[in-house]
Amino acid sequence: MRTTIVGELRILLPELDPDDLDTVSDPTDDLSEATIEDALWRGVTLDGVTVRGSRLVGVDVSESSWEGGSLLGCEITRADFSGTRLSGISIERCAVTGSQFTGIRLTDVRLKDVLFEGCRFDYASFTRVAAAGAVAFVDCLLTDATWSSCRLPNIVLRSCQLARLELDSCHLRGADLRGSGLYDLKTGLGNLHGVTLDEDQLPDLTHLAVQDLHLTVRKR
Repeated sequence: MRTTIVGELRILLPELDPDDLDTVSDPTDDLSEATIEDALWRGVTLDGVTVRGSRLVGVDVSESSWEGGSLLGCEITRADFSGTRLSGISIERCAVTGSQFTGIRLTDVRLKDVLFEGCRFDYASFTRVAAAGAVAFVDCLLTDATWSSCRLPNIVLRSCQLARLELDSCHLRGADLRGSGLYDLKTGLGNLHGVTLDEDQLPDLTHLAVQDLHLTVRKR
């Protein structure tokens, strides 16, 4: 295993040797120590499937349904999860790079030691998503997404685009939002209770406060 540090967050990630992995193309009930490359799983139904210690490269899982099961100790690169529904799954010790999650719906998903880097989550819906350990989004697009009743304390959102990201009844205490624009967030101040910002974000926070408190600002 290897570790990476984002902000003040240390994330435990897999370190896989492609020579030790078997090549697999079809989804099964248990995918362990496999390389899955350019597989077309669009529209499939995955019930209780576990993917462990594997590399997923260029896999198309768009418009699919995945309920139960887990992703454990995986490296995911240039995958397409657009329009997919993930429910009741666990994602742990995974590095996800350059992948597309446009319009994905995550419900009751548990995250632990997960790094999303250079990924698209525009129009994504997170419902009751919980972080049980270190989770970071770096250089990710989260525009027009919705997070509802999520418990994501201490996560890092670094250099992410958050325009029109809607937060509803979320717990983000300890989250590090430095380097991400807040101006167009759709949220009440309560969802930002206890987060960490930098000085450059204070004007954005003021704008959110004016909106949340329905203040009228007039020139003298």
